[in-house]
Parts: sequence; structure tokens; C-alpha cells
Amino acid sequence: MNRQTKGVLLAAGGASLWGGSGAAAQYLFSTTTISTTWLVAVRLLTAGILLTAISIIRAPQQVRALTHRRRNLGYLLAFAILGMLNSQLTYFLAVKFSNAPTATVIQYLQPVIIIIWLALSQRQWPRRIDCISIAIALVGTFYLVTGGHLNTLTLTPTALFWGLWCAGAAALYTLLPRPLLEHYDALAVCGLAMLVSGIILTPFLFTIPLPTYPVVTGGWSATSSLGGQCSPTQCFCRASATSRRRSPGSLAPLSPSWQPCWRSPSSVPG
Repeated sequence: MNRQTKGVLLAAGGASLWGGSGAAAQYLFSTTTISTTWLVAVRLLTAGILLTAISIIRAPQQVRALTHRRRNLGYLLAFAILGMLNSQLTYFLAVKFSNAPTATVIQYLQPVIIIIWLALSQRQWPRRIDCISIAIALVGTFYLVTGGHLNTLTLTPTALFWGLWCAGAAALYTLLPRPLLEHYDALAVCGLAMLVSGIILTPFLFTIPLPTYPVVTGGWSATSSLGGQCSPTQCFCRASATSRRRSPGSLAPLSPSWQPCWRSPSSVPG
């Protein structure tokens, strides 16, 4: 398997798993009083501790280089705050104020932002297929938001605000770690970024009341926290490191198509 194919498969796998995590979070928001900030803090902190511990065991020299070299640390902090924390929090706020498929579709205006940024930074016009993709994405988002009517919105302004912010944050999430991923393993980069983001949100774990929910709901919480955080993040970061010609963001829209398959218990008929 060549690098390009491997990158495409990893990006597609990450998008699919990310879709499942959004559906699990939507179920939690609709059936419990769980806070968005509390959920994101638990996701990032738990996954960050787990992946960083594995990285320390597997490649301690990489963890040391990432945390002790000033240039690397700057890239890592930028990725953790502007990419990881920013995209996670805004995405789940969009899910809370709308629903998982809608939030994910709006978030994946991300490839449009990435294509435009790369065209400006590299001073060359996007490829024809990229221009077609931009047009389709914009038209699809227009119909999603307005229902085809210029004088109406099918979403609340709050949901639209967080969805659009999340699209920008997702673009940063894809672009910021690339200088690090050229030299360091995705496991170490993503693990440390999640750990830093989780530590930043840790105070909220002590100020927000601990949510209570039954065992089944707890299982969905675990799905959103671990399966929905570790696996897709790893897939996307490895895809970014593996695929040089194609941005993994261009395959991210696969996740909305998978979300109907990740059906929460509330959506299962009687």
C-alpha cells in the first residue's frame, strides 16, 4: 500500500469515527444534564493521558524533544489551543444547539478554508476539482442553513455561529500540526496536544457538578470520550503525516454519511 492510499484510508476512518462520537454526544445532551465543557474536558484529559503514556513508553525521546525544544513547544501549544481545544469545544457546542449531522456538515466547510488558504500561501490557483468542491460545499451549506429560502433560517443563529466557528477551528486543527508531523510520530503529537488541552479545561471538572446517568448512558459517554477521541484524532494526524498531496480535510465530509449508522438508543424504534 502506497503512502497516498494509506493517507486516504486513515482520513476516511477518522471521519467515520468522528461521526460516531458526535452522535454519542448528541444522545448525552438530549438525555442528561451533562455540560459541553465537562464532556470535552473529560474527553481530552482521558485520551491525552492515555496516548501520552503510550508515547512515553514507545518513544520517550520524541516526547522529550516535543516538550523541551522551544520551537516544537510553540507549535505544540498552538495546535493544542487553537486546533485541538478550539475545534473540540466549538463542535460539541454546535452539536448541543443543533444536532450531530447538521453540526458536522457545517464544520466540514473546513476543506473550503484549507483550499483557499493553500492557494493563497502557495500563490497558485486551486485545481478545477477543488473549485468544484468549493462550489458544491457552499451550495449544500446554503440549502442546509436556509432550506432554499433567502428570508428564513432552518438553524438558530447560535447553532450557525458555533458551526461556522468550528469550520475555521477544524481547518487550524488540520494545518497547525503538519510541521511537527513531518518529524515526530502522530501518537506523541496528538497525545500531548490533548493532554495540554485537557489540563486547560481541568478547572471546569471541579466547578461543574458531576453529571449522573444510568449504565447505558455511561456507555455512550465512554464511546464519546475514548472511542470518539483517541481513534479519529490518531487517524487524522497520521493521515496528515502520511498524505502529502491531499489534505485529510478533503475527506472529512465522509463523517456525516456515517452518523445515521451510529444510532443512539433514543433513535431506535420502540
